[in-house]
Amino acid sequence: MAEGSGPQRQDAAKAGNAERIERRSLHDEVVGRLRDMILKGELRAGERIPERVLCDRFGISRTPLREALKVLATEGLIDLLPNRGAAVSRISAEGLREAFQVMGALEALGGELACARITEAEVAAIRDLHERMVGHHRAGRLNEYFTLNQAIHEAILAAADNRMLAELYARLRGQVQRARFAANLSESRWRQAVAEHEEMMVALDARDAETLGRVMKRHLSNKFETLRDVVTEDRGTEDRGTEDRDRPAR
Repeated sequence: MAEGSGPQRQDAAKAGNAERIERRSLHDEVVGRLRDMILKGELRAGERIPERVLCDRFGISRTPLREALKVLATEGLIDLLPNRGAAVSRISAEGLREAFQVMGALEALGGELACARITEAEVAAIRDLHERMVGHHRAGRLNEYFTLNQAIHEAILAAADNRMLAELYARLRGQVQRARFAANLSESRWRQAVAEHEEMMVALDARDAETLGRVMKRHLSNKFETLRDVVTEDRGTEDRGTEDRDRPAR
């Protein structure tokens, strides 16, 4: 199964709001903190990792930071540069197209399996996540929306109860999560994503495996179609230099 359900992940995130990292979960905390910084754009594509700044910020030495960077490199989020540290990997439209194709198939299968295995309690928990997510959309809170959006996808995957599926998903999720966040910067796409999540909930409530699988696959396909423009814009700002690149994406 996945590394815990969506609600569990959310509770863990709330518990880790402080900037400094507790030693009892050092490795996982550093990996998670850096991953969030990349997924939410605090560390931008092509940007060098400021190791000394991050070590001071988190209150850690360079050894755990560099071990965390190795983990994120396996997820495709970091490029390790020989004798030059590390940098956030750039988003490639072709690479993302391939990742979204595979992830769409994985999420469709996860939805189909979840319909056969999910409990009433799990459906209720996902429904609660969905309603809170919709509330964040109405209030325009993108970061909070994104956290619950991802929690819903992970909760459905956890309900599928298939370890191999979860492992394959984990290998691609970093690239796709980063893309999902960027794609949701479009207001029209954001509304469309919420509507697709409504369709997902209807299918899940009905245990309609075929429909849920189809909607989840289309959900990712639509996000990639939106993201192609985002990737092009990001590449253009990189070419123009860091001053323009720091402007908001909207």
